[in-house]
Amino acid sequence: MYGLIGRPLGHSFSASFFNEKFKKENIDERYELFPLPYIEKVTELIEQHPSLKGLNVTIPYKQDIIPFLSRISEEAKEIGAVNVVRIHRDGGKYLLEGFNSDAIGFKESIQPLLKSYMKKAMILGTGGASKAVSFVMSSLGFQVIMVSRVAKSDCISYTDISPELMSECHVIINATPLGMWPKIEDAPPIPYSLLTPRHLLFDLIYNPEITEFMKRGLAKGAIVKNGLEMLYGQAIEAWRIWNE
Repeated sequence: MYGLIGRPLGHSFSASFFNEKFKKENIDERYELFPLPYIEKVTELIEQHPSLKGLNVTIPYKQDIIPFLSRISEEAKEIGAVNVVRIHRDGGKYLLEGFNSDAIGFKESIQPLLKSYMKKAMILGTGGASKAVSFVMSSLGFQVIMVSRVAKSDCISYTDISPELMSECHVIINATPLGMWPKIEDAPPIPYSLLTPRHLLFDLIYNPEITEFMKRGLAKGAIVKNGLEMLYGQAIEAWRIWNE
């Protein structure tokens, strides 16, 4: 048995993806959703389900899960976020090992869209998913600018986004939940009027298929992509990790 922890989970595709995979490939497993009101409930969850072998982790627990891990992969440690947990059991005892498959899923999805003139990336949001995105873009040689609602030492605020910055950051990535179903009319508050056909807007959201963020990019001729391919990529990598 495998599952997903987070809050809320109504938007998730993981259960249908994995259960369809298990049925198609005749794998005697199941995948369930475990909405946790707070992260401390994870220990109770693992103890109550002795057949549980692995977990995916989503909003808002990709960083909160780390103190519960016995081991963490070097990449996940560098990223600072975990979205895959492998459960090792020995009798009544267990230990948890953390990994990040978001990075490989995102990299495989965005890399074919990148152009030689693209040098700077603006990442909207500072949660667990944005950490994997920042890790990937930095590894690809991009200068990364993080954006949050409130400016901090490591990020600017939305009100700090200048016309000059918009002209330099040809890659803009939405790593926030803004625009996710059911609040599909929402979009990050960036100056969309300054977008051009040289911009790439990548939205980690996959429900709806075309978000308001993407619609506003399309209206300006920008390249757009949602997070569905990234989700498939990270799910396949999670399955590999659980069965390694």
